[in-house]
Amino acid sequence: MAENERTIRVAALTRVEGEGGLYVRLRGNAVEEVRLEIYEPPRLFEALLRGRSLDDTIDIVARICGICPVAYQMSAAHALERALDIEVTGEIRTLRRLLYCGEWIESHALHVHLLHAPDFLGYDSGLSMAADYREEVQRGLRLKKLGNALLDILGGRAIHPVNVAVGGFYRWPRREELAALVHDFAEGLEAAMATTRWVAGFEFPDFHAAYDLIALVHPDEYPMNAGQITSSDGMHIEAAEFEREFQERQVPHSTALYCDRRSTGRPYLVGPLARVGLNLDKLSPAAQGLAGELGISWPSSNPYHSIVARGLELVHAFDEALDILRGEYPQQPSRVPWRPRSGVGSAATEAPRGLLYHRYEIDAAGYVTAAKIVPPTSQNQAQIEADLRALVSQLDLTDEDRLAARCESLVRSYDPCISCSTHFLKLRVERT
Repeated sequence: MAENERTIRVAALTRVEGEGGLYVRLRGNAVEEVRLEIYEPPRLFEALLRGRSLDDTIDIVARICGICPVAYQMSAAHALERALDIEVTGEIRTLRRLLYCGEWIESHALHVHLLHAPDFLGYDSGLSMAADYREEVQRGLRLKKLGNALLDILGGRAIHPVNVAVGGFYRWPRREELAALVHDFAEGLEAAMATTRWVAGFEFPDFHAAYDLIALVHPDEYPMNAGQITSSDGMHIEAAEFEREFQERQVPHSTALYCDRRSTGRPYLVGPLARVGLNLDKLSPAAQGLAGELGISWPSSNPYHSIVARGLELVHAFDEALDILRGEYPQQPSRVPWRPRSGVGSAATEAPRGLLYHRYEIDAAGYVTAAKIVPPTSQNQAQIEADLRALVSQLDLTDEDRLAARCESLVRSYDPCISCSTHFLKLRVERT
């Protein structure tokens, strides 16, 4: 090691999904290198999907993540339906949004209460925090359970749902199943609002970055499963144009691919902070009213405000879910019929952690011949490293334990799902 050179390592990040670490190299008081090291083995899902039937594809992609399987199923279903040139009914579309509400609820409730709140309150885990914040932790578990209930009814089970199909669902939910949730979801809405007020009162580090925000934007609704891919600098494109604007690249220290914009060469930010920043006026009435109370200006350039953005989306998900649960959805065909045909289809939806892109090529017999999946965490990796580099340059470099803790907390602001991001590894063979 060179003179005056120091390295700081976090061998294993905690309170994130998947396996990764941090590496910081300093020379004197200068930051020389910052790496988010993702070392979880690649899972090669694109290759696994080749030769699979379309309905098998929907089930397989649900296994990419145990926290956000609905996002993978919805992006896949929409992309395959575009390849087949079919359009689902309005009722199926609405129930798909309800299913998405369930996923946002269970994912955001878990992250806010058990994964990220301990950073602001000085605890090393949700379990240790529960000794002093028992009511808040129990509230988070109750909210997560309500989200799981929606996944169970609409998806067939709470983990890796099996009821989603190309063209709709295999089974239409019974009206009484949905009506039975109304009372609990009304209480859940109040609990979600209390949660958001609670986290908005945390003391946030004074850290800001010039973000290029990227999210879906829809003219009539808060984005979950539809909209144009939009940026804070005025870009508006369809999902089919994703690969012309965004490019993936591989770096030696990560088994997940990085992304940046071809037009600018810069990293960008996806996720709740970007969604709220670009879609504040599309939040539900309860969420919009609450946003006006909290004293945070949107769009925010402070990544630690992501926990508040998740709280607002938690409120929105309960508010929208209640509207749907109170509606009338009589029994009807649960799927739009379709026939195999060759084609290419692309789609993007908003996973809890951000924009999720899928593209599929299918043959005339109804089998996948090629697949491309770009998860939100891999899209955020370059921006996370840029944030870490800026943060480290502002901190006291002599207190290495505190420095490591602050870096971990910043990474958790993104709620990274490392297991999702390591779905692919490019192999290059050189022969001499």
